[in-house]
Amino acid sequence: MAERTGPGRVLLVTGVSRDLGRRFARAAARHPNVERVIGVDVAPPRGDIGKVGFVRADIRNPVIAKVIAKEEVDTVVHLSVIATPGTTGGRSTMKELNVIGTMQLLAACQTAPSLRQVVVKSTTQVYGASSRDPAMFTESMEPRRTPSSGYARDVADIESYVRGFARRRPDVAVTVLRCANLLGPNVHSPIASHFRRAVVPNVLGYDPRLQFLHEQDLYGVLEHAVRTGVPGTFNVAGDGVLTHSQVARRLQRMTVPIPEPAFGLARFGGGEYPAELRALLTYGRGVDTTRMRSLLGFEPRFTTADTVRDFADSVRPTVSRTDRALATLESRLTGAPR
Repeated sequence: MAERTGPGRVLLVTGVSRDLGRRFARAAARHPNVERVIGVDVAPPRGDIGKVGFVRADIRNPVIAKVIAKEEVDTVVHLSVIATPGTTGGRSTMKELNVIGTMQLLAACQTAPSLRQVVVKSTTQVYGASSRDPAMFTESMEPRRTPSSGYARDVADIESYVRGFARRRPDVAVTVLRCANLLGPNVHSPIASHFRRAVVPNVLGYDPRLQFLHEQDLYGVLEHAVRTGVPGTFNVAGDGVLTHSQVARRLQRMTVPIPEPAFGLARFGGGEYPAELRALLTYGRGVDTTRMRSLLGFEPRFTTADTVRDFADSVRPTVSRTDRALATLESRLTGAPR
């Protein structure tokens, strides 16, 4: 499909009160083929948004349809799906923001004659994590254990609604980006918080495989998806996988094994580990990114190992000098030319 480079594009970006939405919207507003960017959220952005026009609105409210119609939006970038309750008021509020908010947004998109493209940031957590998983999930595969609650359940519901919208509006290019766990110096997420701990717990008897997406590549794939307008669902991750123990060594973190039944009692940011994070740290997950390269045409700059190496600069080592030397040697050996 030819790239959508015509002048006068109007973007609506949800979730601009958080860093991801704010930074993407600000970068998009600087693009020469973009006429204007409208950022939408229930709270004002916490930093500079440049030329982005901010509209204080709740996507759970039908008023979002008036914003899309009034501004003659042709592209919606949905970034307001949240992974943890945080300050939203608890799990019930989080689910309402994620699922009901997406339903209302898609209902508004349904009646917008100017709309030509929808980009949704999803996650590989939609595949879940279990002992029955394949070595690599492709986009056509279903989770071996359907998530029944939490963030993963929200994302499964959201993707179902997005597929329904795509069937009802075949004239709109709908792109779903299933992003691997995000990592980078500026990332604040459950997995990043896990590896920032002075002592990192691991599930006794398990060493799961992990894939990461660098924060810069996340902005890159969002920009690429908007620019090219390629429809479809795509796994997005850096090349390669690392085991949990390899990540801990490269970050020079002390680890402590905890039996699986007791791992759920480990404290995480003032609360318990989310269910989907406990499953990931037990069984791991790998995704195939062939479609990302061959159909979407995107190539991440950072591999999984590169991402961990860059993230390491933001954490202080907590292991002995000998362990640091071993971690450095391992990183150099695995990064050497074959």
